[in-house]
Amino acid sequence: MLLVEHEMTVLCAVFFNAPWAAGRPVNLDSVNDSGQIVVLNGAPRAGKSSIATAIQERLPGIWMNIGVDVARRMTPTRTQPGVGLRPGETSHPAAPFVPLLYAGLYDSVAAHSRLGLNVAVDVGHYDVEILADAAHRLAGLPVLFAGVRCPIEVIMARRRGSEAGRYATADADDAIPLPVLRWQIEVHAHWSYDLEVDTSIQTAEECASLIQQRLGASPSPEAFTRLAAG
Repeated sequence: MLLVEHEMTVLCAVFFNAPWAAGRPVNLDSVNDSGQIVVLNGAPRAGKSSIATAIQERLPGIWMNIGVDVARRMTPTRTQPGVGLRPGETSHPAAPFVPLLYAGLYDSVAAHSRLGLNVAVDVGHYDVEILADAAHRLAGLPVLFAGVRCPIEVIMARRRGSEAGRYATADADDAIPLPVLRWQIEVHAHWSYDLEVDTSIQTAEECASLIQQRLGASPSPEAFTRLAAG
């Protein structure tokens, strides 16, 4: 029995690439390398979640997915849609809480990274102050900021194919709803990225591969550093 427990300890240490010796008590203070963070920013139905999943499946290391969907599942009804609030809805009852909810999300991302865990963050940013605050919260950590683009015609087709009532939509011959247009305009309007992908012409797996290539290239990603600097 003791031999089995020892073997499991060794296997766990190898799996997590732990810097401590297998079989010894875990000392989190010995974690020297921060986990990589990839922030995927784009409109709803642009394909961010699929890319996050592809990152988890294809890139080396352990990748956690912390983003809009996870945050919304934790958010109480009275502050829904939480960090998923649409652009232009400043009078919405949830609006005053959105900066705080994003602060909590990014502090969680930072905590995971400082423990050596990689994090894929799928979000839809449009507020300059909120994103600048996020950049400050991730200061000193390795962050790649990726823009996830997709033409609005493709997004509308994806919305029509989604679960009824989940997204604002319209028939193919009707006008595009104003909230969808706002997302399309605002989500990429105020900043630059380390990398941009287009899910209308690239699969989630291809996007993950491009992200992996950019992480291994020079210079190091610095878009979030610029945001933190103002």
